[in-house]
Amino acid sequence: MAAKLAGIGIHTLQDVLFHLPFRYQDRTRLSKIGQLTPGREAMVCGEVLIADVVIRQRRSLLVRINDGTGSITLRFFHFSQQQVKQFERGRQVRCFGEARRGPGMLEMVHPEYRLLKDGLSAESELDTTLTPFYPTTEGVQQTTLRRLTEQALSRLEVAALQDLLPARLLAHCGLPDLVSALRIVHRPPPQADVQALLEGVHPAHRRLALEELIAHRLGLRLLRVNAQRQHAPLIRPPGTQMGALRHGLPFALTGAQDRVLLDVLNDMGTDEPMLRLVQGDVGSGKTVVAALAAAQVVESGFQVAMMAPTEILAEQHMLNFSQWFEPLGISVGWLTGKLRAVQRRSAIEAVAMGHQHIVVGTHALFQKDVEFNNLGLAIIDEQHRFGVHQRMALRNKGADTHTLPHQLIMTATPIPRTLAMTAYADLDVSVIDELPPGRKPVTTVAVDNVRRGELIERVGAAIDEGRQVYWVCTLIEESESLQAEAAEDTFATLQELLPRHRIGLVHGRLKPRDKEAIMQSFKACEIDLLIATTVIEVGVDVPNASLMIIENAERLGLSQLHQLRGRVGRGSEQSSCMLLYQAPLSNNARERLGIMRETNDGFVIAEKDLSLRGAGEVLGTRQTGLAEFRIARLGRDDDLLDDVSNIADQLLAAYPKLVQRLVRRWIGEEKKDYGGV
Repeated sequence: MAAKLAGIGIHTLQDVLFHLPFRYQDRTRLSKIGQLTPGREAMVCGEVLIADVVIRQRRSLLVRINDGTGSITLRFFHFSQQQVKQFERGRQVRCFGEARRGPGMLEMVHPEYRLLKDGLSAESELDTTLTPFYPTTEGVQQTTLRRLTEQALSRLEVAALQDLLPARLLAHCGLPDLVSALRIVHRPPPQADVQALLEGVHPAHRRLALEELIAHRLGLRLLRVNAQRQHAPLIRPPGTQMGALRHGLPFALTGAQDRVLLDVLNDMGTDEPMLRLVQGDVGSGKTVVAALAAAQVVESGFQVAMMAPTEILAEQHMLNFSQWFEPLGISVGWLTGKLRAVQRRSAIEAVAMGHQHIVVGTHALFQKDVEFNNLGLAIIDEQHRFGVHQRMALRNKGADTHTLPHQLIMTATPIPRTLAMTAYADLDVSVIDELPPGRKPVTTVAVDNVRRGELIERVGAAIDEGRQVYWVCTLIEESESLQAEAAEDTFATLQELLPRHRIGLVHGRLKPRDKEAIMQSFKACEIDLLIATTVIEVGVDVPNASLMIIENAERLGLSQLHQLRGRVGRGSEQSSCMLLYQAPLSNNARERLGIMRETNDGFVIAEKDLSLRGAGEVLGTRQTGLAEFRIARLGRDDDLLDDVSNIADQLLAAYPKLVQRLVRRWIGEEKKDYGGV
């Protein structure tokens, strides 16, 4: 049984108590048979009138009972001869089940039942609390989980689960103590607000969610404290390389970029490891800030690793960095999984010897055989796309027993305040909240697929005016299971309909050099219309592209739509994004497309995305890490976060012994390191 329970995350007594019911049944009172309605679960008691085995479409036992207000049929498809004999005429039977419409009268199919002994009243031995139903797995019955929780609850009195939050810290919250909260959620009294329990907004639920959020925040704070005890390379104040790079840029930094760069340089000017998250909408210039920081690290004698989630984004960074750094005599290396064996060996050797000052790559950067000579800064772009273990592996590339590299994490997916206060509580956050001058918001329109012909005409007209166009498809090849236009079919169709125009095709299955050649042709205005899959979601900068069509936009999440839309509007011309959808739309899809039409504000979109998809999806850490909550739900429990922050601070200051116990209770030993990335 222990092995089976492990499959649903139950290993200890404490796990049993934090494994909460997902619904309840009321078996605390009897209902009159005559008052039952179809679809309602109820407990009834009646006298057996007749019990008969009937063979129609399938063999079944039918038992009719009556309580004086009406009759109901109990139907059993699986039964023994012994059961048939039990239902003697005149016996009292109490049963629980869902009333359904049957031939001639209501019936219950396979109800739970009990034959009452003579002299026992119908109300005797009824449950005194609501009956819980728990998430379970094969081989684990509800009765087993109820028995286990009953045993665990009985041991609460002997301090098996001590309340670790001092009462004075919770006084203003108006929530029950831990023991009371656990008793209520597992065994609610008949008068309990069941709807509030099911929705997780009952005070008992909120007490558990509050403690879990506090524990996660404390876990991240402890990780930050531990990181600050370790040393990082001391990066000297701005010198000649950073000044030369800045002087060579064809544009001036915005005020927001200057402010964020100063944050980064100040962090790296101490021997504590920097842990800074830089967020900025698509096109706000995060990469330039990272490059200027990298120049300073290289001048101080250390290496820089720049990790991107996709080949195409890594290639874009590689091209930009090579263009910026090679005139300064700083070598830029390249390491991805698609290098040939000889090239890979050579690249790894150059990194290990310190011949490559800056190394750009994908997940290949953190493979075991890659060793850095003296890694001083790890830059991670679009960090939410990497698994927790992958980010940790890159951090450890520069670590000896006491030294860690500085970490600069960049994301174009704005982090809602909710996540910033939970999943990123150990990071310092900087926001580039200013777009380069001259940029105009992208106009967004949702268009039904039946108007496809009009869109194609508009594409032709835009190209005739000297503009370039993206046409984004969600699949590479036709799929019968998904009614999405494939990129290759769209390419062939548009070549036929727009014969005068130069059309390119790019998708993830092309060889990297072919992909790069097509992207460069598009950037050089040698291609008018680029048919692409979502590989162009991040990293490509083509200022002359001012129109984007996104096929099957109803299939994509808000953040992905926002990232794609960010590919246009990078020049001074007014740009447009057409969301082409296939009717009918689900309510969720209609809401997503509506949000995209209403706003270009990445933070508004991120908040909506969080509420629609949940933290696990948004963070990309559904399987592992600190984003996994047992009871708390971001979005539902946002209003607790200010209390969480205040109580966590007071615990750290006044109750340090309780802090580790709280973290162990909710996060466990094996997950404590995840937040270090």
